[in-house]
Amino acid sequence: MKQILVPALLFLLAACGAQPAPQFFGATRYDITLDGIDFVVFRKEDRAEVIRMGYLTLAERAPVPRLMEEAVRRTTGCTPVPGSMVTGLPGDTGEARFRLDC
Repeated sequence: MKQILVPALLFLLAACGAQPAPQFFGATRYDITLDGIDFVVFRKEDRAEVIRMGYLTLAERAPVPRLMEEAVRRTTGCTPVPGSMVTGLPGDTGEARFRLDC
Protein backbone atom coordinates (compact mmCIF):
# COMPACT_ATOMS: atom_id res chain seq x y z
CA MET A 1 0.00 0.00 0.00
CA LYS A 2 2.85 2.38 0.86
CA GLN A 3 4.36 1.79 -2.59
CA ILE A 4 1.21 3.23 -4.18
CA LEU A 5 0.40 5.94 -1.63
CA VAL A 6 3.75 7.77 -1.64
CA PRO A 7 3.98 8.22 -5.44
CA ALA A 8 0.32 9.25 -5.56
CA LEU A 9 0.88 11.93 -2.90
CA LEU A 10 3.98 13.21 -4.67
CA PHE A 11 2.04 13.43 -7.93
CA LEU A 12 -0.75 15.41 -6.25
CA LEU A 13 1.73 17.83 -4.69
CA ALA A 14 3.49 18.35 -8.02
CA ALA A 15 0.17 19.05 -9.72
CA CYS A 16 -0.64 21.87 -7.32
CA GLY A 17 1.56 24.41 -9.10
CA ALA A 18 1.70 28.05 -8.06
CA GLN A 19 -1.11 29.19 -5.83
CA PRO A 20 -1.62 32.82 -4.80
CA ALA A 21 -1.57 34.05 -1.24
CA PRO A 22 -5.09 34.50 0.21
CA GLN A 23 -4.92 38.26 -0.46
CA PHE A 24 -4.59 37.44 -4.17
CA PHE A 25 -7.49 34.99 -4.49
CA GLY A 26 -9.46 36.08 -7.55
CA ALA A 27 -6.41 37.80 -9.05
CA THR A 28 -5.53 37.65 -12.72
CA ARG A 29 -2.80 35.08 -13.38
CA TYR A 30 0.02 35.48 -15.88
CA ASP A 31 2.80 33.02 -16.77
CA ILE A 32 6.10 34.31 -18.15
CA THR A 33 9.63 33.02 -18.74
CA LEU A 34 12.56 35.42 -18.50
CA ASP A 35 16.19 34.35 -19.00
CA GLY A 36 15.08 30.72 -18.79
CA ILE A 37 13.35 31.15 -15.41
CA ASP A 38 9.59 30.60 -15.13
CA PHE A 39 7.48 33.01 -13.10
CA VAL A 40 3.80 33.20 -12.23
CA VAL A 41 2.42 36.70 -11.60
CA PHE A 42 -0.87 37.36 -9.83
CA ARG A 43 -2.30 40.88 -10.16
CA LYS A 44 -5.10 42.24 -8.06
CA GLU A 45 -5.87 45.95 -8.30
CA ASP A 46 -2.67 47.88 -7.50
CA ARG A 47 -0.72 44.89 -6.14
CA ALA A 48 1.14 41.96 -7.66
CA GLU A 49 2.59 38.73 -6.32
CA VAL A 50 5.37 36.92 -8.21
CA ILE A 51 6.28 33.28 -7.69
CA ARG A 52 9.45 31.81 -9.16
CA MET A 53 8.98 28.27 -10.37
CA GLY A 54 11.61 25.54 -10.27
CA TYR A 55 14.84 25.07 -8.40
CA LEU A 56 17.85 27.38 -8.68
CA THR A 57 21.22 27.07 -7.01
CA LEU A 58 22.35 29.90 -4.77
CA ALA A 59 24.58 31.27 -7.53
CA GLU A 60 21.71 31.23 -10.03
CA ARG A 61 19.41 33.29 -7.78
CA ALA A 62 21.27 36.62 -8.04
CA PRO A 63 19.29 38.05 -11.01
CA VAL A 64 15.90 36.86 -9.73
CA PRO A 65 14.75 40.05 -7.89
CA ARG A 66 15.39 42.12 -11.03
CA LEU A 67 13.63 39.50 -13.17
CA MET A 68 10.64 39.50 -10.81
CA GLU A 69 10.23 43.24 -11.32
CA GLU A 70 10.51 42.77 -15.07
CA ALA A 71 7.93 39.95 -14.98
CA VAL A 72 5.48 42.28 -13.22
CA ARG A 73 6.15 45.09 -15.68
CA ARG A 74 5.72 42.91 -18.77
CA THR A 75 2.63 41.01 -17.63
CA THR A 76 0.63 43.76 -15.96
CA GLY A 77 1.72 46.75 -18.01
CA CYS A 78 2.31 48.59 -14.73
CA THR A 79 5.51 49.77 -13.06
CA PRO A 80 6.42 48.27 -9.69
CA VAL A 81 6.69 51.08 -7.13
CA PRO A 82 10.40 51.53 -6.34
CA GLY A 83 11.27 50.00 -2.97
CA SER A 84 7.91 48.22 -2.64
CA MET A 85 9.25 44.68 -3.09
CA VAL A 86 8.45 42.56 -0.03
CA THR A 87 9.49 38.94 0.42
CA GLY A 88 8.36 36.38 2.98
CA LEU A 89 11.92 35.95 4.21
CA PRO A 90 14.80 38.41 3.74
CA GLY A 91 16.56 37.58 0.49
CA ASP A 92 13.89 35.08 -0.58
CA THR A 93 13.82 34.67 -4.36
CA GLY A 94 10.86 32.28 -4.45
CA GLU A 95 8.06 34.78 -3.86
CA ALA A 96 7.71 38.55 -3.76
CA ARG A 97 4.98 41.16 -3.65
CA PHE A 98 4.93 44.60 -5.20
CA ARG A 99 2.74 47.71 -5.18
CA LEU A 100 1.97 48.89 -8.70
CA ASP A 101 1.89 52.31 -10.35
CA CYS A 102 -0.49 52.06 -13.29
